Amino acid sequence: MERILIVDDDSDIQRLVSYNLRQAGFQVSAAVTGVAALHAVEERLPDLIILDIMLPDLGGLEVCRLVREREKSRRIPIIMLTARTEEIDRVVGFEVGADDYVMKPFSPRELVLRVKSILRRVGNDSGGETLRIGKIELFPQRRQVFVSNRPLTLTAKEFDLLEQLMRARGNVLTREMLMNKVWGYHRQAASRTLDTHVRRLREKLGDEAAHVETVQKVGYRMGSPHEAQGRAERGRDSVKAPAKRTARRGAQARQRAASKDGAG
Repeated sequence: MERILIVDDDSDIQRLVSYNLRQAGFQVSAAVTGVAALHAVEERLPDLIILDIMLPDLGGLEVCRLVREREKSRRIPIIMLTARTEEIDRVVGFEVGADDYVMKPFSPRELVLRVKSILRRVGNDSGGETLRIGKIELFPQRRQVFVSNRPLTLTAKEFDLLEQLMRARGNVLTREMLMNKVWGYHRQAASRTLDTHVRRLREKLGDEAAHVETVQKVGYRMGSPHEAQGRAERGRDSVKAPAKRTARRGAQARQRAASKDGAG
């Protein structure tokens, strides 16, 4: 039986959601603060968390971020509950790792259906598709990215861009292809948008940005770790080569001068 952790300091909402989930066949536990929720997750991993964004101590967004940072809990699906209507709150929620967002007031039946849908998707996706390049892990269904086992916060477009590059692995994606796949259109004037997003993505990837390669006048490519290492080594060799040629020419010049002195 799948276990759902409800994190909400509103007792009425807790009772309502708990009742409907139990009626649907789920096991339910509850926490009223963010700290209590983190302790509950540490003691026993739930199969899904329903998390209110407004909590009396740690906010729901911070709880979500901390759950995602911990190795053993980072893949637990999280549905955020909120009374806020601003789009930015939903965007931030998805960026820190939420799987779904439900606005208050909500239909308990709809919430139960969302829970079932996410758990079904996770069940189908367990051990399924994961994109990996270097220390980058991308989970398409959950829209999560980890670098060196730490969650990476990306905007929706940055995530889509990274996913397309990782799926192409080693193949060049033209600017037109990326604009169409990620933004759904392409105009020459809008291509700066692509460059800006690639730059920001590289900044967030840190050392792993070496895997993102610019193909001049064509587009971008994301290769394997060996390819990235090879590019780095070729870069170092290209720096060393002129120095070696200069040293060789200097030695040859000194040798010719010594020969002339000996002849004189």
